[in-house]
Amino acid sequence: MPATATQTKYEAVIGLETHCQLNTKTKIFSPVSTEFGATPNSNISPICLGYPGVLPVLNEKVLEYAVKAGLALNCQIAPYSKFDRKQYFYPDLPKNYQISQYDLPIAEHGWLDIEVIDPQTKEISHRKIGITRLHMEEDAGKLVHAGSDRLSGSTHSLVDFNRAGVPLLEIVSEPDIRSGAEAAEYGQELRRIVRYLGISDGNMQEGSLRCDVNISIRPVGQKEFGTKIEIKNMNSFSAIHKAIDYEIERQTKALEAGEPLYQETRLWEEGSQRTISMRKKEGSSDYRYFPEPDLPPIEVSPVQLEQWRSELPELPAEKRHRYTTDLGLSPYDVRVITDDRAMTNYFEATIATGADVKQITNWLMGDITGYLNSEKKAITEIALTPTGLAELVNLIEAGTISGKIAKEILPELLTETVASVADFVASKGMTQISDTGELEAMIDELMAANPDKVEQFRAGKTKLQGFFMGQIMQKTSGRADPKLTNEMLAQKLKG
Repeated sequence: MPATATQTKYEAVIGLETHCQLNTKTKIFSPVSTEFGATPNSNISPICLGYPGVLPVLNEKVLEYAVKAGLALNCQIAPYSKFDRKQYFYPDLPKNYQISQYDLPIAEHGWLDIEVIDPQTKEISHRKIGITRLHMEEDAGKLVHAGSDRLSGSTHSLVDFNRAGVPLLEIVSEPDIRSGAEAAEYGQELRRIVRYLGISDGNMQEGSLRCDVNISIRPVGQKEFGTKIEIKNMNSFSAIHKAIDYEIERQTKALEAGEPLYQETRLWEEGSQRTISMRKKEGSSDYRYFPEPDLPPIEVSPVQLEQWRSELPELPAEKRHRYTTDLGLSPYDVRVITDDRAMTNYFEATIATGADVKQITNWLMGDITGYLNSEKKAITEIALTPTGLAELVNLIEAGTISGKIAKEILPELLTETVASVADFVASKGMTQISDTGELEAMIDELMAANPDKVEQFRAGKTKLQGFFMGQIMQKTSGRADPKLTNEMLAQKLKG
């Protein structure tokens, strides 16, 4: 089992650097498409490639998204900030420098509240993780490593500059995280926020959200940090969790054995479930930052700031609090419903009809989520509308159909558009039988056909009521009102 800060005399000190790709239609400094999956090197321009004589112009949407993200993360928005050149050479960086922000970022000194679930008790605890800074920058291109060439036997790589110049937000946390579980939850909450804001899809598989981990180990009680090690190449929150747990164990063993730790960058290998050394870590002085001469400083006026603040949606943490306090939902249900904004919108549209909140929650959490997971679909891709789900719940509440019947017709409702669920049920002949006269006739007929079982029931074998109930449900294809039928059966059988 991986070592944790609570299992040893050492504690982990962890911070995350998260790169969030913004979903603007054009790049940060040039009017070129940001479309994902386009033909390699088709979405490029002289500005993206840094040709001589070209001038970048800041995409205003990038600034708006950066400010809104900073506000959502409780940051102080700088009234005055600037861009800088970060110098380094890499094959997928066509200009040999990156336009970023250094000493005057757009947002600083924020925080993010996370909820951590204890795996044993399932209790939820809260942790406030500081946000050091949030700044804007441009993305680099992408290298595609093609492996061995069959003719020459050599390895080679290809470069795609489509991603060069795509706008990024870099969000740097304080070293307040202490475990892999906390780091994974921090990353997930950050993704929820950018999705709720509508500024990014947060898709880690496509590189829209990329997290680098900085981790060190120190004896419990020591104020000084240990040797900081960076971990890259993680494309899931599960990988972040596992990589941190592995590093905690590796670094703890090294310290206990008296072995030195070096400041370096390591990669997470999913196949072998371990980190491996990549390179020694550069310091900020190696990048030779200086102010970007082709872009003017940025000033955000108080009026503009308040305008963007007023456009912020209700954020995930606010929704979780409201759903638990106002609607009485469990913390677990709330976490699932609010994890995806589309699911939240569907939920709120359904309860707005006045249908029972708990029943709606049960259907969303149970059968509907089960269908979405098995079919790998989003809630926006099902045929059943919020109004339709509310109608289904109301039909159950009114006794028109049973829960069993509802489960039987749900697969069709999820895939076929119907104008009215009630009309759909009627056309299928699946309305619940609640007529006491009809039910009484069936019970009398069944008892007359099974006199021996009636006598056994009256002699004390009361479990036989289940037999009679099963026979009636079978005869009616599950349409008999179960509660009413049970009550009538009990009365009839007792004589």
